[in-house]
Amino acid sequence: MDQLQLTDFDVDRQLLSLPGTSLLIFTSIGCASCRWARHHLPGLNLPIERIAWIDAEENGGAVQRYGVFHLPAMFVVRDGEFYGALRTQIAADAIIRGLEQALSGEPDELP
Repeated sequence: MDQLQLTDFDVDRQLLSLPGTSLLIFTSIGCASCRWARHHLPGLNLPIERIAWIDAEENGGAVQRYGVFHLPAMFVVRDGEFYGALRTQIAADAIIRGLEQALSGEPDELP
């Protein structure tokens, strides 16, 4: 699974141009759950092409646009279309169910 590190300056351009399903995850170095997610999520067998990480402390513009209120915060983007927030536990089964549910809905515009 590919991993990208995105910023305020390239998050929208990258997500709009990438094929397949991306899991966009906002994290922070000071967040224990975020550190756990960064360490474990790449090793899970998730039905996605990539994880796109964004440091919430360094990218306040993206945090504001995406309405991030807690960390880690996950969002789903497929083929340049935004499928919203993924509100689930950080566990493979829960994320897979959340992805299926999110992708079954109608896409929206990126924030």
